Amino acid sequence: MSYPVYGRIEGPVVIIGFGSIGRGTLPLIERHFDFDRNDIHVVEPSDAHAAFLKEKGVQFHQVALTPENYRDVLDGLFKGKPQGFCVNLSVDTSSLDIMKHCRSLGTLYIDTVVEPWLGFYFDESASLAERSNYALRETVRAEKRNNPGGTTAVSCCGANPGMVSWFVKEALLNIARDTGFAHETPQSRRDWAKLMQGLGVKGVHIAERDTQAPDYPRPRGVFVNTWSVEGFLSEGFQPAELGWGSHEKALPEGAGTHETGCRAAIYLNRPGAITKVHTWCPTPGPQYGFLVTHNEAISIADYYTVGEGADPEYRPTCHYAYHPSDMAVLSLHECFGSPEPQKEHRILDENEIVEGVDELGVLLFGHRKNAYWYGSRLSMEETRGLAPDQNATGLQVTSAVLAGMVWALENPEAGIVETDEMDHARCLEVQKPYLGPVEGHYTDWTPLAARWDRNTADLDHDDPWQFRNILAS
Repeated sequence: MSYPVYGRIEGPVVIIGFGSIGRGTLPLIERHFDFDRNDIHVVEPSDAHAAFLKEKGVQFHQVALTPENYRDVLDGLFKGKPQGFCVNLSVDTSSLDIMKHCRSLGTLYIDTVVEPWLGFYFDESASLAERSNYALRETVRAEKRNNPGGTTAVSCCGANPGMVSWFVKEALLNIARDTGFAHETPQSRRDWAKLMQGLGVKGVHIAERDTQAPDYPRPRGVFVNTWSVEGFLSEGFQPAELGWGSHEKALPEGAGTHETGCRAAIYLNRPGAITKVHTWCPTPGPQYGFLVTHNEAISIADYYTVGEGADPEYRPTCHYAYHPSDMAVLSLHECFGSPEPQKEHRILDENEIVEGVDELGVLLFGHRKNAYWYGSRLSMEETRGLAPDQNATGLQVTSAVLAGMVWALENPEAGIVETDEMDHARCLEVQKPYLGPVEGHYTDWTPLAARWDRNTADLDHDDPWQFRNILAS
């Protein structure tokens, strides 16, 4: 097959981290960019894939980046060369520090999360607010304000955060079309926010159901997932966080607010991986999801705010509502029921999975047509025919990295950007060939339906979309 080549990267291509997402991103870079094949590198502390990289002609640097060495490592790879591209897919490294140094070198940069240095997520001396994604995001936004413009660095551009922000914009245009809502084509952040407000959208769930499964039962004492176990545990142990909408009547019990920054989000005094919410996806219909903290819960709420501060004219509630694979759910139960997480980790790869899809989209609710889910319903079977070395979950991430790289290469002096700030149509044009069916579905479901877990007297029957109705436990 022939694949579109989106442009040439003149300098080195460096992938930091070579877990499941790094392995899936590499073949997409090779397909869709022109670059010097002798100047592609992987920086990774484990040598598990050293033979594979050698066979592919990729230079392997077995090193763990630390606060002490990251500048020297990056200088050795990029300094004095034409503009290259740093693709940061690692854990336990500071996204902000690496981003800043890449920009100082004139190197294009992309990551999938605002990652901190090792120890941040489990620092018992830090407050919940200090360990939040809100706090991490604010460090990047402060850097954007203090050093505007310059070499492009794309922050948080995976499936979610990332792709789902592009889905939100597409979903808004679809709802406007289907409801006959007259509007001009949005040209700015304020235009998009006014469109969401005008449509009456009260909130957004990043609503996901992963049904990928192998043909064997989950082994005890092993945390099984369809993507990075370390990444899932890190975010799962952080406090649950959500963008806090202007329609909400009361904060949930145990909620904390922020006194600095955009003030678009709140956090709860419990880990996200044990905080359940009611949500909806096309295949299962109503389902539980985990309210795991994610950057997009804050960035989407912030981007679509009309007004400022903690009490704006309009802001949507936004949060992740994630039902991972059944094996991951069982792994979570075992993890939180034990003194410490499992020592052994396993990621289900394309050779093990025999069935299932990753159904990942955005559920926009509260508008004239009640609720609308828009997203990707990618199966493992389809994934095998689209790209090598990854499962469906991975391809939704890696194809977003590809789209973000294309956008950055076409906009090399855009400064620091989040995916909400990018051209969603261009990004989805690049990504959609890898997403399987991308569909929209309306539903008359509300979180008041089929409630077995709480006394109905505790619910707000006047407004189905209050967060108190969505929160399950």
